[in-house]
Amino acid sequence: MNDTWTLDRTYESALGTVRWAASGDPALPPVVLLHGTPWSSYTWRNVARSLAGRHRVHVWDMPGYGASAKYEGQEVSLRAQGELFAELLDHWGLEQPAVVAHDFGGAVALRAHLLHGARYSRLALVDVVALAPWGSPTYRLLGGHSEVFAQLPPALHAALVREYISSVGGPGLPGDVVAQLAEPWLDPAGRSAFYRQIAQNDQRWTDEIEQRYGELTLPVLVCWGTDDAWIPVDRAHRLAAAIPGARLRLLDGAGHLVQEDATAELTEALAGFLEE
Repeated sequence: MNDTWTLDRTYESALGTVRWAASGDPALPPVVLLHGTPWSSYTWRNVARSLAGRHRVHVWDMPGYGASAKYEGQEVSLRAQGELFAELLDHWGLEQPAVVAHDFGGAVALRAHLLHGARYSRLALVDVVALAPWGSPTYRLLGGHSEVFAQLPPALHAALVREYISSVGGPGLPGDVVAQLAEPWLDPAGRSAFYRQIAQNDQRWTDEIEQRYGELTLPVLVCWGTDDAWIPVDRAHRLAAAIPGARLRLLDGAGHLVQEDATAELTEALAGFLEE
């Protein structure tokens, strides 16, 4: 990808090759950043670079996303990603890192913690998939007819992906950012992977843990863009209320990709939370 965003390390998982990277002094406190759909760790590039001055920052592309493996028959469900994240923390030797999660990365982080024993020092949840109902009508249409949409000619598929990415709300994404976010989905493997991941993202994987958020005992920060067009800001209030002691930070005018719309404000909020 442009903007010199490269994941230079690999982990061979049961779900395929995971591409990852780490920056910052290894002696600094660790933090792991999780992306969502249809994104990759590229969305965290600016935040990661800012945090790396005071933290050891780990980023990764989940299987089926970004630079990581994509193949026919691949399982990329939230269930599988949650199990893999706990496994990946063991591989990295991180016993209790701070975790920052966006979009369905929130469900992945919550499942790894509540179901698979992953331990965190603190958890920041940024415009996350965590509460029912989720999935826009468009998202459900694509997931319910993935085999049909996967047959779109490449040019129509590319237009659909770019328009979908651009629908996140907020002030609007720059064209070059939209192009970078769309790129992993535009080659033959990516075209199939785009519809595969939507088809597998079932709400049952958050229904399974939603009633357990009251069990969380670690420090939690909920951040949300007030103009999120994909996951309305009322979810932020509901989620913060469901987690004991959780703090809420709203980012005025930002859409679902707050990392792009309010980079400085989000970084400031996360840095303050991580360094308490």
